[in-house]
Amino acid sequence: MRGKGRFHAVEFREPAELPDEAYPLTLTTGRVLYHFNSRTMTGRVEGLQERVPEAYVEINPADAARFGIREGARVRVVSRRGAIEVRAMVTDRVPEGTVFIPFHFGEQAANRLTNPALDPSSKIPELKVCAVQVIPLEG
Repeated sequence: MRGKGRFHAVEFREPAELPDEAYPLTLTTGRVLYHFNSRTMTGRVEGLQERVPEAYVEINPADAARFGIREGARVRVVSRRGAIEVRAMVTDRVPEGTVFIPFHFGEQAANRLTNPALDPSSKIPELKVCAVQVIPLEG
């Protein structure tokens, strides 16, 4: 008897899209504590909306300085597939060279930016990583 699942190791593969001169940062998307999926339920809860009312991009202080981005400023995050406008959160929670955007906000849909390239083994789209640039819209 082998149990409920079959696991095996796989070799590490770089993402299909890596940062370059035009798109120097790696975007990763994910969840925040206060919202669930597309916010159809949590978006109706006043207390949760007060905590996280809109999408934002977390950017490392070194990258923020490099690109002239200040805390709370509106920025445009651009990938090869599109762009969204969000507020910047300057934080050391993300490493230099990486930015994070929560995917819960349809109006500022981070997944519009991500790469649909398929993993060769699982055939699942990457969707969680791609190369982007962050452009300040305010000084």
